[in-house]
Amino acid sequence: MMQRPPPEDFSLKETRPHLGGGKVTGDKLTSTYDLVEQMQYLYVRVVKAKELPGKDLTGSCDPYVEVKLGNYKGTTRHFEKKSNPEWNQVFAFSKDRIQATFLEATVKDKDVVKDDLIGRVVFDLNEVPKRVPPDSPLAPQWYRIEDRKGEKVKGELMLAVWFGTQADEAFPEAWHSDAATVSGTDALANIRSKVYLSPKLWYLRVNVIEAQDLIPSDKGRYPEVYVKAIVGNQALRTRVSQSRTINPMWNEDLMFVAAEPFEEPLILSVEDRVAPNKDEVLGRCAIPLQYLDKRFDHRPVNTKWFNLEKHIMVDGEKKEIKFASKIHMRICLEGGYHVLDESTHYSSDLRPTAKQLWKPNIGVLELGILNATGLMPMKAKDGRGTTDAYCVAKYGQKWIRTRTIIDSFTPRWNEQYTWEVFDPCTVVTVGVFDNCHLHGGEKNGGGKDSRIGKVRIRLSTLETDRVYTHSYPLLVLHPNGVKKMGEIHLAVRFTCSSLLNMMHMYSLPLLPKMHYIHPLTVSQLDSLRHQATQIVSMRLTRAEPPLRKEVVEYMLDVGSHMWSMRRSKANFFRIMGVLSGLIAVGKWFEQICNWKNPITTVLIHLLFIILVLYPELILPTIFLYLFLIGVWYYRWRPRHPPHMDTRLSHADSAHPDELDEEFDTFPTSRPSDIVRMRYDRLRSIAGRIQTVVGDLATQGERLQSLLSWRDPRATALFVLFCLIAAVVLYVTPFQVVALLVGIYVLRHPRFRYRLPSVPLNFFRRLPARTDCML
Repeated sequence: MMQRPPPEDFSLKETRPHLGGGKVTGDKLTSTYDLVEQMQYLYVRVVKAKELPGKDLTGSCDPYVEVKLGNYKGTTRHFEKKSNPEWNQVFAFSKDRIQATFLEATVKDKDVVKDDLIGRVVFDLNEVPKRVPPDSPLAPQWYRIEDRKGEKVKGELMLAVWFGTQADEAFPEAWHSDAATVSGTDALANIRSKVYLSPKLWYLRVNVIEAQDLIPSDKGRYPEVYVKAIVGNQALRTRVSQSRTINPMWNEDLMFVAAEPFEEPLILSVEDRVAPNKDEVLGRCAIPLQYLDKRFDHRPVNTKWFNLEKHIMVDGEKKEIKFASKIHMRICLEGGYHVLDESTHYSSDLRPTAKQLWKPNIGVLELGILNATGLMPMKAKDGRGTTDAYCVAKYGQKWIRTRTIIDSFTPRWNEQYTWEVFDPCTVVTVGVFDNCHLHGGEKNGGGKDSRIGKVRIRLSTLETDRVYTHSYPLLVLHPNGVKKMGEIHLAVRFTCSSLLNMMHMYSLPLLPKMHYIHPLTVSQLDSLRHQATQIVSMRLTRAEPPLRKEVVEYMLDVGSHMWSMRRSKANFFRIMGVLSGLIAVGKWFEQICNWKNPITTVLIHLLFIILVLYPELILPTIFLYLFLIGVWYYRWRPRHPPHMDTRLSHADSAHPDELDEEFDTFPTSRPSDIVRMRYDRLRSIAGRIQTVVGDLATQGERLQSLLSWRDPRATALFVLFCLIAAVVLYVTPFQVVALLVGIYVLRHPRFRYRLPSVPLNFFRRLPARTDCML
């Protein structure tokens, strides 16, 4: 009998890395890079050369420098016919991989057949100085170059050589020995670390009020006029005006997303529907966004009249009609809203667009991206699996991208980044990707950068000033199930500058006040979020090097609103988990009523009588009970940040067909028989939901029918009962009534019947509107 493979370890692991080289004073580490492990590098800055001798027949040379350390070799760019070239290039060799004892910087002359040696400078690594920031950078020096025999020749080379860490200023721009196989300026730019900023996004509100003096081509009919507005690739239109005249009115709001710098204008066209599929343009106008009013609160901006241009064709040429029609509008850029470009459940920023409305920051988030382990091969190269991994982290408007570690399943980045925090109830997202744009991948059509996994950390779940070092599982859902792609090792610290300010944040609304004074509809927010993510991904794709569309969309959870059977099941069980506490209390109360444990029931009777006799103790008792529960649970408080939970997500138990449906495109690309089967499955689920909703509606209608005289006898009985109850409750003290009701509810099983109670029987007999349903 075959043994089942052990279940994959999807848990979070606490680690104890040697951060910041171990320089600790008290609780704080002293170096700049205190949340990552120190990585030692040998840096070589090749600045320039002078008086280089000519090597070819013309007496000139095409010089470049080759920096060689053991098997590793880096070269500068070469210059045509220049004896005093300037390179100013930095080379970094990882100290872990150094096996040689000498560094050789060789000046060569580029030639068609074989490059000639001009001269070289050799350094003994034992004599290379060590530099630790904030020490000043090491000043480069002139060195006389030597031939192969060690004799001085004409020419000098300016160099600086030192040992340093990844905290060195030269680190981001340096050529790395780890990436020796990558060639070409574009490819090298693609593997370097980089900080990006999301564009500043505004909501654009176009309030279309009315138009005047429109000139339809057919004056004998009532025009059916609407306004179409376009910003970039966003197009919206008003409804057809109810006043079917040449002076139509709408008073309708259209909302768009615009990004600074404003590139596309707002283009408006007033159109007349002359036939079901035929519209005639009655006038157009283009409005540049940079000159529009910006508003920061609910006060309306001034309205303006805009001229509508109309062109007609005369002898094949466009001619503009004078005495143009006009359109009356109120247009403004909304600075008081936060433009949502992420899912509201895990936003990293909640500030309004206008900077003057920002509150001071409450702290700093520091993230150390240390390393990854156990990564899966993501692509094939030379007949073997390989992965070129890099990380992207997003918080607020700032995105960071680490350098790409070439061909490694255990990449070590050890890069540290910092963000200002304005709200603790926000989430930082870290994603790991495989770089598919090296080795000329761009020219061959290139692939998309593959996703390796993602981690979200909510800042409010972190204790302040504590360094969290954990190894997070990188989980990705594939059509054939959930898969662990490896683990990423992060160090996180949330430092709070003012505890009072942070506590005050919990009393403030989550979003800026304009979201509550002039709320946007759910469908508007959904559409605007989609437009915002498109703009952000388009702008970041245009950066150099680009942060690609597939990376941005994965980080922003663009597809999270699509239908998924797995996610629906997970959400249903989440609701059941929330309700399980109430269900447990209900079962406990039923046991009390049934006297399962007589001592507990007697104690509850005593507590009930005390609370009825002294009602002022009810609220203090409830809050004291909640306080004691909170203090009791403090012993078992979570010690680790939350992470992706496969069981909660129902990812480990999802049916393959459900996952295939989740990964299907929209609209579907699957064969008709599969689509029919899924449609039938959806119909059966919807049928059950429909039944539940119908039952809820029935109970509500029965409540309404108590006083509606739909059943005259039932309403007469209820009205008579209400009169008797009013008189009895008026003459009887409330405490006596409460005591009698409580004792009746808690009565012994000997005085109970298995049949439903009289009020329940009465309620179930009341009519509902189900009889009127077709």
